[in-house]
Amino acid sequence: MTEQPQGRHRFAPASTLGVLATLRRGLQVSPQLLVGWQITVLLAVVASIGRVLVPIAVQQTVDTGILADGGPDVSRVAALAGLAALGLLIGAVCSAYVNIRLFRSSESGLLALRTRAFRHVHDLSVLTQNTERRGSLVSRVTSDVDTISLFVQWGGIMLLVSVLQIAVATVLMAVYSWQLTLIVWAGFVPLFLLLQPLQKRVNARYTAVRERVGGMLGAISEAVVGAETIRAYGVAERTQRRIDAAVAATRAAMVRAQNLVALVFSSGVLVANLVLALVVVAGTYLGIAGEMSVGRLLAFLFLVQLFTGPVQMATEILNELQNAVAGWRRVLGVLETPVEVVDPGADGVPSPRGPAHVELRGVHFAYPDGPPVLREVDVAIPAGTSVAVVGATGSGKTTIAKLVARFMDPTGGAVLLDGVDLRDIPVADLRRRVVLVPQEGFLFDGTLAQNVAYGLRHEDGTTAAQDDDVRIRAAIEALGLDGWVDELADGLDTPVGQRGESLSAGERQLVALARAYLAEADLLLLDEATSAVDPATEVRIARALDSLTRGRSTLTIAHRLSTAEAADTVVVVEAGRVVEVGHHDDLVARDGHYAAMHAAWVSQTR
Repeated sequence: MTEQPQGRHRFAPASTLGVLATLRRGLQVSPQLLVGWQITVLLAVVASIGRVLVPIAVQQTVDTGILADGGPDVSRVAALAGLAALGLLIGAVCSAYVNIRLFRSSESGLLALRTRAFRHVHDLSVLTQNTERRGSLVSRVTSDVDTISLFVQWGGIMLLVSVLQIAVATVLMAVYSWQLTLIVWAGFVPLFLLLQPLQKRVNARYTAVRERVGGMLGAISEAVVGAETIRAYGVAERTQRRIDAAVAATRAAMVRAQNLVALVFSSGVLVANLVLALVVVAGTYLGIAGEMSVGRLLAFLFLVQLFTGPVQMATEILNELQNAVAGWRRVLGVLETPVEVVDPGADGVPSPRGPAHVELRGVHFAYPDGPPVLREVDVAIPAGTSVAVVGATGSGKTTIAKLVARFMDPTGGAVLLDGVDLRDIPVADLRRRVVLVPQEGFLFDGTLAQNVAYGLRHEDGTTAAQDDDVRIRAAIEALGLDGWVDELADGLDTPVGQRGESLSAGERQLVALARAYLAEADLLLLDEATSAVDPATEVRIARALDSLTRGRSTLTIAHRLSTAEAADTVVVVEAGRVVEVGHHDDLVARDGHYAAMHAAWVSQTR
């Protein structure tokens, strides 16, 4: 397979598309928002027509009912009032159905958007995810989508109804008096022209708000997750200052945005009041001149209210639109970030279960904007053998394991599984065959059994969602961990707490090993984690590892050279290069890098 070009491993910047282009792109990724829009628009039209029946009824009631030639016509007044009430009732019912339909479609669309955004984030490489703090990253899938939700569910319907109401009101105003209609539009056209540049500034300020909110959530989540470290080093005040600064920056951004919003909204109110005053004066003159009846003037004033109300509402909605667009751009920024670890899917080369032979062939790797971490690495792991990778901190040992697990791809060369480039193997097949047990096993909030159950697999390769007590208990016994489990207060039902905080580091590692055992992988990647555990737990881990690795291909990042002593092959890495490969005894006899490392380790431990 040809070498794949490597990106910069960072999220796509916020889209530079305009508002309409952003909305079009957003609707493309959430087509559920447009389901049944024709019926929704039709109902909104009926609702708008229902509202304008009142001015018509007022005009007819005054001119042909109260001021009728033969005196007030009570029956006609009652009939017109009933007709207006019926129109309002129909309009209210249609408005309710419009809201119901919008809520249903918007929730379906936003559900799909959240799901797609989360799945895309999960599919991104570890390097890309690490370019943004976790809290800020979560905000793209949660709070940023919430801003879209608020606009779609409230602003969308109000904007639609407002536009329709303005259009219908304009037509009726023109019927009653084209002169007064010109006055109304002459007053609002300058406001509409002024809104465009102001909306651009509002959009920029709301974009800053969304960025500050993401930064604030990132700072808070870091402080919550790292509370123990903060207490241990007595840096609570320093941390509080960081959070206060993030909160203050968010507040400042919101205030700047709302100040501009207030200016826009106040401008709309001012223009609306001026237009209404001008209409009253001009309409009075037209009435005196006999060009307008009392009923028509009253109806026109009602229509002006129906016109100016939506205009003022529309300015506020447009401000909410800018907030939603800013959020949408951040979500689109996630969706537009290319997935660098590409899954070939059905087009890939199937990788059937069986003894795993792994080879790193001329592997080169460099982190974005950094120096090379690995250079021309050639390592072979024959099926059923154990390989220990040793070297100083920062030599590239863990990077090798991540490349073999395909958490990221090499910038040069290839990693092969049974002779096939990992980039050509479907990810589902790879995950069934290769399991990485990290140095710090991550546990989810739940019971011990639920965490071990993450290793269970369905026939289609997915993890089991339910507990399988029989298989879990069998795994615990096979690894010799039944004594430890039985010592726990609730056995397998023992809650582990968030991130496994109720267990010690060594106990968390035991759970991770049991999980890996249930996965029944062909290749195990182990980042050894026995350097910070008590002797009793270390013995348990060693026994569990012996059962776990028996008969499987194993690549171990060895921090203790006792692991290297027991391996079939030792790979010595120094400054990103493989400098020695061989059996422990042979390497010690060579008196090279490994021999020096081993001698230093022996002098410190024996």
